[in-house]
Amino acid sequence: MLAPGAALVSHLAQVFFCDYKHALGYNPVNNMQEHFGNIWQQWHNNLVVWTREKLPELITILLVAFIFVRLLGVITRKVVELAEKNSRRGALRGQQVKTVAGVIHSAGVFFILFFAFMQVLDAFNFNIAPLLASAGIAGLAIGFGAQTLVKDVINGFFILAENQFEVGDVIKASGVAGTVEEITMRRTALRDADGTLHILPNSSIQIVSNMTRDWSQVTLHVSVDYSENSDRIVALLNEVTQAVYHDPEFQQDIVAEPKVHGIDRVRGSEVDYLVTVKVRPGKQYGVAREMRRRIKICFEEQKIKAGAPAQVYIGQMPG
Repeated sequence: MLAPGAALVSHLAQVFFCDYKHALGYNPVNNMQEHFGNIWQQWHNNLVVWTREKLPELITILLVAFIFVRLLGVITRKVVELAEKNSRRGALRGQQVKTVAGVIHSAGVFFILFFAFMQVLDAFNFNIAPLLASAGIAGLAIGFGAQTLVKDVINGFFILAENQFEVGDVIKASGVAGTVEEITMRRTALRDADGTLHILPNSSIQIVSNMTRDWSQVTLHVSVDYSENSDRIVALLNEVTQAVYHDPEFQQDIVAEPKVHGIDRVRGSEVDYLVTVKVRPGKQYGVAREMRRRIKICFEEQKIKAGAPAQVYIGQMPG
């Protein structure tokens, strides 16, 4: 706050200056109009220059970004359609591929728009170096804070992209065996034979054993008493397996002729004969049960004595 003397001096100076300006014919309105007119003319000239030099570049950036986004969408849709057509579980496989395609499409659109935005800022003469540095630091912080989640998502992406297993497959992973009920980018759900549901983070899946991919195999070890004739046993087993193979109920499930390999092992008073049958995925359990049932009926009709494990009696000799 000015002192009384200083305030008086300031007031007199303003009055004198105003009188001086009026004496010279000074008009503040005309001066302001002239000032804004100069600003408008300068802005108009800059706009003309920018339109001539930068606008074509801006239109090119936006057009290229639009074309890439549309092209990415067409490619992902075609991949999903091909996966549904070529998979034995069309709808389920299509849903899995759609998940992967959605992630790829979203990430691709983000990067396309991000780079297009950077180019647009450069067209407007913005300095994008600090923005890029900030984005790099933020990405690094997120990566350190969510390492397990990132591993889950990356593993899930490759499981779905490589089609390592599908919903409905019977697999063994992370020490758990069961039927795959759900696959997401982060986890896999397995239902075992007891009905227990196991949730496996995808980052924990290192080795996958798929027991229903392409084809499965029934492996039977038929145990027969040592005294039985081997050629007769092989002939009976061939007869039973051929009957199952030509049965219309199981013909669609068996993909190759059953094989009776002969004697596989001899243990004491029993002899094991090996029988293998290639079947469609998931059909091995029903075919194996039918094989065992028919072999049992055949052996009972032919009076074939089943093998019995060796017995050891331990006792005390009489005195």
